[in-house]
Amino acid sequence: MTAEDWRAGGFGLYLHWPFCLAKCPYCDFNSHVAADIDMGAWQAAYLSEIRRVGAETGPRILNSVFFGGGTPSLMSPDLVDAILTEVRATWPCANDLEVTLEANPTSVEAGRFAGYAQAGVNRVSLGVQALNDDDLRRLGRMHTAAEARAAYDIARAQFQRVSFDLIYARQDQSLDAWRAELGQALAMAVDHLSLYQLTIEPGTAFGDRLARGGLRGLPDDDLGADLYAATQEICESAGLPAYEVSNHARPGAESRHNLVYWRSGDYAGIGPGAHGRLTLNGTRWATDTPLAPAQWLTRVTQTGSGEATRNALSAADHGVEYLLMGLRLAEGVSLSRYRGITGDPIEPIKINSLQEFGLLETDGDTLRATARGRTLLNAILRELLPD
Repeated sequence: MTAEDWRAGGFGLYLHWPFCLAKCPYCDFNSHVAADIDMGAWQAAYLSEIRRVGAETGPRILNSVFFGGGTPSLMSPDLVDAILTEVRATWPCANDLEVTLEANPTSVEAGRFAGYAQAGVNRVSLGVQALNDDDLRRLGRMHTAAEARAAYDIARAQFQRVSFDLIYARQDQSLDAWRAELGQALAMAVDHLSLYQLTIEPGTAFGDRLARGGLRGLPDDDLGADLYAATQEICESAGLPAYEVSNHARPGAESRHNLVYWRSGDYAGIGPGAHGRLTLNGTRWATDTPLAPAQWLTRVTQTGSGEATRNALSAADHGVEYLLMGLRLAEGVSLSRYRGITGDPIEPIKINSLQEFGLLETDGDTLRATARGRTLLNAILRELLPD
């Protein structure tokens, strides 16, 4: 691997805020409900971690900051301002630095959003999830469809870039109902939508309910495929094509932070359960942190580092990650970059075979999955990667 390979993807900072008002039944993210949060202690820990990582990376250009969670819109604007002030003092920032904050409609207030904007947040991602009240209740959401639309209007008044999430393939959802709902969403959308098929993860409330035979009305594979195909067709016709399997944007409005991940750039992960990838002295490291908020906070306070583990990635592992993430993108991956990472090319016979099945296409140095191929990425990777 070339020491500077990460530059092809850029450098981002992910900050995890682990607290929520309630735990959604489908959620397998690291989120926790807490009655009392010491904002001062959390601020000191975040600033300490920013300084620690900055000392390791040196003054590389920062392309994006992402406040994820949990529900980062429960953070005080003063806390967000302190974090971003420290970020700007630690790294030189790109002229078009993207600063995204995730928000739930229940925690959206006009004054709070004005404070975020003043602090430097310039993009908000709203967890809308559904545009009808019955499905919002089924998903365990605490907001109504009307509250979601009102939150969206508040966000639009403060930020030029606003994205929101919807979940489809929900219980008892028909293809016609989803087409109608997606049409409503596109009428609202500015430039970006994240559209996820409902997946039932073990260990979640939905996972437990499914295991007991209580989660009825989920779509079968055929309907799931039809829902996905309709999503691609409708969004593309509306001028928001899929630039990644589940993400749609007008050209130029893609999430720059997520592109850092998918283009195999470097990113620092700060906060409970945050993962990172950092290239230091020619070695690419995978970092992670303790999941429990109290454990992470104690670790930072007592040891000066929130990291739990740091493992060097082999060239082969880095190559797997590059293909795994990059083939999710409509733009695809660079064959020469893959060879530079691993030292070995992808065998042409493997590419040719998958091309014959209509799953891959090449254009000079670029390898990309076709629309059909992006629904079968796991199978494609099994064929492409070394035995």
